[in-house]
Amino acid sequence: MSTPDDSSQGTAPDGRGEGEGLIRVLIADDQGMVRTGFTVFLSGQPDIEVVGEAANGREAVERASALRPDVVLMDVRMPVMNGLEATRELMSRGGAPKVLILTTFDLDDYVYEALRAGASGFLLKDASAAQLVEAVRVVAAGEALIAPAITKRLIHEFAKLGARRPVPGTRPAELTERETEVLTLVAQALSNQEIAEKLFVAEQTVKTHVGRVLMKLGLRDRAQAIVFAYETGLVRPGE
Repeated sequence: MSTPDDSSQGTAPDGRGEGEGLIRVLIADDQGMVRTGFTVFLSGQPDIEVVGEAANGREAVERASALRPDVVLMDVRMPVMNGLEATRELMSRGGAPKVLILTTFDLDDYVYEALRAGASGFLLKDASAAQLVEAVRVVAAGEALIAPAITKRLIHEFAKLGARRPVPGTRPAELTERETEVLTLVAQALSNQEIAEKLFVAEQTVKTHVGRVLMKLGLRDRAQAIVFAYETGLVRPGE
């Protein structure tokens, strides 16, 4: 798993006043020591507030509904209800939080399923405190924490499933030619800065295009944009 620095496209706004604009976080993990450690790391940040903990997926759904966190740190393998099922249930409700999947395991088995469920990114449990904090900020800001290594696994999964093959030159009807170009590059896990360099435009221009793509297609974030691009055949594995 790459660190957040490999794929983060943005950070939380600076200059939050005390008690204002705090990122509200819920930690869902069946290991009490993990929850305590993450709580200690995150609670020490001036822009983050840990509002609760959950020991299983069902509890995570219930506590998220009651506490309305901005971000849920969601372990995958939990009793009662696993993290993927919990994520899927959260996404089916209005005002769903961002979900950052926590794992100690290889991601090949469920990276695709987690993104389809609505997760905004992945983080290994052995990530440093700095990586954990930055990951929360990136996801809270509406970006996806999808490192190139994760995207490669996703592409491999689409290759096995068999991606659709669109007619050459076609693009989503909702998007302009430039927006389609930006979406294609997003699906390759390029950052806004890297896309800007490729297209010879300002990074802010790329951010604007990405925002319009998400709005027009009704997508939550870059993670869903990646899934959309491959599922519709806009981008094919190996391209």
